[in-house]
Amino acid sequence: MKTTNKRKLLTIYSAAIPVFQAPHSTINSISRGFNTILAAQFFSSLADNALLFAAIAVLKDLDAPAWQTPVLQQFFVFAFIGLAPFVGAFSDALPKGRVMFISNSIKIAGCTAMLSGLHPLLAYGFVGIGAAMYSPAKYGILTEYLPPCKLVWANAWMEGLTVAAIILGAILGGLLIGHRVEDQVVRQLGGLEFNGGIDTAPEFAILVILGLYFAAAILNYYIPRLPIEHPLSNRTPRLLLADFRRTFLLLWQDSLGQVSLAVTSLFWGAGTSLRFIILAWAAAALNLDLEQATQLTALVAVGLAIGSVAAAKAVPLAHAVKVLPLGIVMGLAVSAMAWITDWRLAVLMLILIGILAGSFLIPMNALLQHRGHQLMGSGHSIAVQNFNENLSILLMLGAYALMIRARLSVNAIVIVFGLVVSVTMAMLTKKHGHDQD
Repeated sequence: MKTTNKRKLLTIYSAAIPVFQAPHSTINSISRGFNTILAAQFFSSLADNALLFAAIAVLKDLDAPAWQTPVLQQFFVFAFIGLAPFVGAFSDALPKGRVMFISNSIKIAGCTAMLSGLHPLLAYGFVGIGAAMYSPAKYGILTEYLPPCKLVWANAWMEGLTVAAIILGAILGGLLIGHRVEDQVVRQLGGLEFNGGIDTAPEFAILVILGLYFAAAILNYYIPRLPIEHPLSNRTPRLLLADFRRTFLLLWQDSLGQVSLAVTSLFWGAGTSLRFIILAWAAAALNLDLEQATQLTALVAVGLAIGSVAAAKAVPLAHAVKVLPLGIVMGLAVSAMAWITDWRLAVLMLILIGILAGSFLIPMNALLQHRGHQLMGSGHSIAVQNFNENLSILLMLGAYALMIRARLSVNAIVIVFGLVVSVTMAMLTKKHGHDQD
């Protein structure tokens, strides 16, 4: 074992000792604070995902062009890329509970603007600004609030609840914009008074979602305030851009930062593209309609939650790079979908893909947070992470669109996509698989 890595492990284990020696009242206080952080994240993420479906319904009511529907997600993502140089510094400059409160307030403003008549693209993009500011704080507070030995466990809870919010947000959004709500709730109420009246299901859905954001804001307010560990000496945009460039290079040049950043970026780019690929594959290979295919995409999220729990119990932070081979297997499992024609086997395969993804994503996420916290501050590192992950999403969706334009068959796209993931993970395993040995 290298001397530097021995020192890293000693740092991790020595940081964990005070937690086990802490009095029972302190442990209870930490537990309550962590539960508040989780609850705030769940309600905020639930609202984000439900609002997407409400915004799509509003576009349909406006008879907007069909191309505007997928662009909604792009407007949301652009903020993560454009604001990356600034949100990390902002997150580290204030107590992260306050940052989460401010960010959620911006989401409330965007949701209110949509309810007041602002075009959904602009309003959802404004919500994306709040989400971009929220992300470094929600993950960064874990490194400040918990010892390193708890980070994998904490990330499993954070990611598990986020996955649950994605699934429940889709269900809730679909229910709220349905005709049943419009017939049995909105019309029976005779329209609610808000900026000219709420008399459609999408408007009522946005109102309910606004309540979810308010619930998240209340929880944000009660998150324990922690001391500022990396105060900013200068806040001018030019220096913030220079500082972002410095942290970007610093994280990519660090061996452990490099592998964890590469893996998480690959996962989110691949995961977002996979949702669209599954829809096309389910129609071609399984003869499923759009509603049934959408339900299949949720199975990956179910598997992701299972894999997250397994990783939290079985993978300590010191052995995080040991999970890299699971990414190779996941890519091969994706490619194997091309030969599946039975929906029951498809269900098992998609859950397996999710389990494999969760098993390597959670340890890599925790490792990235730990190294970022050591090198530059958690807010800065997570802003770099968000920049890379969302850039990966745009690039991989673009590659998918080019394959469709080239008229590749769905099975060919599935195979190529899976092999790209496997080959990339194999290269990372070869280069970094022994970094913590």
